[in-house]
Amino acid sequence: MGSDCYEECIVSISFWDSFKIHFFSFLVGSWVILKRCLRMLWNSKDFSVESRDTPPACLIDSSFGQHSYMKLKGVKLHYVESGSRHQPLLLLLHGFPDCWLGWRHQIQAFSKHFRIVALDLKGFGDSDKPAWRTSYRTDVILSELHSFIEALGVTRCTLIGHDLGALLGWYLIHRYPELVEKFVSISCPHPNIYWTELPRASTFNSSWVNFIQLPYLPETEALQGDLSIINQCFQHLQKKKEDAPYVDAYKYSFSRKEDWTGPINYYRNLPFYRVSEESGMVQVPCLLVTGNKDHFINLESMVKSTDYTDRFTVKIIDGAGHFPHQEMPEAVNKLLMNFLVVPESPPKVIKPQSGSGLMNRMFGAVSSTVKYGNQVVLDVVQRKTSDVVNGSAAKHLHS
Repeated sequence: MGSDCYEECIVSISFWDSFKIHFFSFLVGSWVILKRCLRMLWNSKDFSVESRDTPPACLIDSSFGQHSYMKLKGVKLHYVESGSRHQPLLLLLHGFPDCWLGWRHQIQAFSKHFRIVALDLKGFGDSDKPAWRTSYRTDVILSELHSFIEALGVTRCTLIGHDLGALLGWYLIHRYPELVEKFVSISCPHPNIYWTELPRASTFNSSWVNFIQLPYLPETEALQGDLSIINQCFQHLQKKKEDAPYVDAYKYSFSRKEDWTGPINYYRNLPFYRVSEESGMVQVPCLLVTGNKDHFINLESMVKSTDYTDRFTVKIIDGAGHFPHQEMPEAVNKLLMNFLVVPESPPKVIKPQSGSGLMNRMFGAVSSTVKYGNQVVLDVVQRKTSDVVNGSAAKHLHS
């Protein structure tokens, strides 16, 4: 499966599903505009944003690595690089709303084993921020990521993504499987599962996806309450005083309306694309990591995602939310080290259970459950039998 298979691997959703997104965006937008007018009459200060003109020291700290820039097809990309260039490339793709800084715990931990590149995705951080929605089309982003990796002078890399970065990673390993040696998805299920199982109680739920299809309004809404959305997303950084500078860094990075246009444009495009069910399962070894207290992603969606890859491992971090690599970096780094560095032991094969329920599917995928301190680990084996994919699992997915 090479670079010429985009039309086969990545497909558009149906006209009806597309129409529903736009229709509900109109309804949700009308409701939000009404609430905004009432809120402005009640308290106009709710939309004021504190001026932030000086970047916090942690954003320009060279102790994490060297800050570098690369210009590709007229777009300047910023990234932080650490480790020897003679070592294998480990590419880190952050989530939403985030930047390279979200990987601070992993950059230092893995620079002895890899050439670390923590990228500011286009539209984020210190990378260029094109305003046009078309600049963030799925095919454009995947092509740019492919070119970026090649421009680093390598033909293959190991990829770790969180949230949006992992979502892009899923698309990438389907379109360019030869480009990725191993893939780690943190807090993000497969795209075909992600867009159908957004938690209703989540901030970034289906209503939000409909709302952000509107122009201008979502960007200004994100600035509400002096970027209260940042406080809500990064609650784990407000528990310790030493983490306060990182909250300031995120507020600096997203303090202007144009700082939100690029990031939101990803979500204005991605919901309209899926991975073709005919494209086959990915052979790239995958590690799926999720916190059991994640309000944005549920465990079931991570388990269902294993139907799209032939070689996978699922890990659950007990007590972690949506940012396990930041909340419990030692536990996550240990899992990553075992998956990326420590030689893999021969996989165990477990005979699938009968039935199509979630528990049966989990038993068919999970070899053992082990508890290590504050983490619960589900070790998932390489899938050997076709009936797990084509039988009960496939039936469950399409039901």
